Amino acid sequence: MASGLYMLSRGALTSGIHCQRACRNLLLPQVRGKKRWMKAYTFLMAKKLKLEGPPPPKPRSQQPHFDYHAEVQAFSTRLHENFSLELLKAAFINPCYVRVEQERRTALGVDSEVTALVLKDNTELSKKGAEFTKDFLTDWCRASFPSLPSEGLASIVGHLTGPEVVTHVARNLGVEDLTMSAEFPVPDDVLQSTFMAVIGALQESSGAETAGFFLRDFLVAQLIGKDLFDMWTVVNPMGLLVEELTKRNIALPEPRLIRSAGASTVLPLYFVGLYSDKKLLAQGPGETIAAAEEEAARVALRKLFGYTENRTPSDFSPPQQQHQQPRIQSVSSN
Repeated sequence: MASGLYMLSRGALTSGIHCQRACRNLLLPQVRGKKRWMKAYTFLMAKKLKLEGPPPPKPRSQQPHFDYHAEVQAFSTRLHENFSLELLKAAFINPCYVRVEQERRTALGVDSEVTALVLKDNTELSKKGAEFTKDFLTDWCRASFPSLPSEGLASIVGHLTGPEVVTHVARNLGVEDLTMSAEFPVPDDVLQSTFMAVIGALQESSGAETAGFFLRDFLVAQLIGKDLFDMWTVVNPMGLLVEELTKRNIALPEPRLIRSAGASTVLPLYFVGLYSDKKLLAQGPGETIAAAEEEAARVALRKLFGYTENRTPSDFSPPQQQHQQPRIQSVSSN
């Protein structure tokens, strides 16, 4: 009897072990963490990338899931501007794209009447946008910095309308993805003319006031943290300071050494102050006395022209809020 119970329990135990192994094989199959071919494939792809280099960039229009009409509408909605879609599409078409596309279709051997492109490039819109941008920025700078001479105004406007600033703003707004150009990446001059064409399209679609707000928000804002003499090259600051003080009937400046440190070391530091009628106009540091005097003259010019670092920020609030602010201040003062 005991031997029969032993055989029965042994058989049950053996069958249970087989069942556990079968369930384990069914539920948790053995899988390798990495395939055997993956190492060789990764090595070949890395070697190919090193020999051939990265693939050439593709424009957004040649990538999958691209709808040009929807992208143009999204561009207008993203900027919260009311563009005319026809004008906005024309603003993105450059003459180089029309020329290359016409040559490509002609090379296919199709008749000239069939291959003719009914596309209007952005030449006129670019001219209108560039003229409006220059006039608006000149008026804005003259109103914001009335003491600044004409040369300084022209330098600021030239900096804001230059290719470096305009292409930086255009790329961050997504203009490059919609620009129809013969080359990609889009050259800076083509991208600059396209951005000016977008401004011209906005002016014709929504008016000069809306286009001015657009320029103020995106181009004028690039002056934040920008020094005046980084945009305006002045060879002789002291001579310009003497000229400006003479116009204002102010006594000529007298440079004086205020303090110095490390004069006998390799890194000396001098502070020179400019006095006019026994009053301190400005002071500036420098590694030499001449450099400190020049920097003090630059500081004095910034104060005269109203372009200091601690100047009052420009008021970019809407016109209604600008009229309401004095009322709020008057109520709070009472």
